[in-house]
Amino acid sequence: MAKKIVIEIISALLVLLFVYAAISKLLDYSHFARFINRIPIIAPFSKQIAWIIPASELIICGLLAKRTKRLWGMYASFFLMFCFTAYLAIILNFSTKLPCHCGGILQWMSWKQHIVFNIVFLLLSLIGIKMQLRENRSNYQIEKLVQLQ
Repeated sequence: MAKKIVIEIISALLVLLFVYAAISKLLDYSHFARFINRIPIIAPFSKQIAWIIPASELIICGLLAKRTKRLWGMYASFFLMFCFTAYLAIILNFSTKLPCHCGGILQWMSWKQHIVFNIVFLLLSLIGIKMQLRENRSNYQIEKLVQLQ
């Protein structure tokens, strides 16, 4: 029972993060799109990416909210957080300009604090994946036992 509660809490935290991130990008879409356009490697696809990122964040929220799709949501959360964290690390190590379109709370963090924040959510995603896999395995074993009776 405690496992289920922890999974719910991790899912809720990830949903809060991604809903917040998506809404802040969509509310200030023109600024976010200009920011995306300034990243040389993705500039040719900036219009599509400026929609894909918040849409992906909202889709992940939907996956996390639905118990039967939660594991997919955890994997997607990990992947997206990994990409964001890798982007931050690359920018910090290889760029003289440090562009960021972080809104709200994140805009007040230093770059190192932002990376630590992302790593915490990466770890939460990993813990969620591990716990959800165990939960799924446990539910599968219970279903098999019920079928045998």
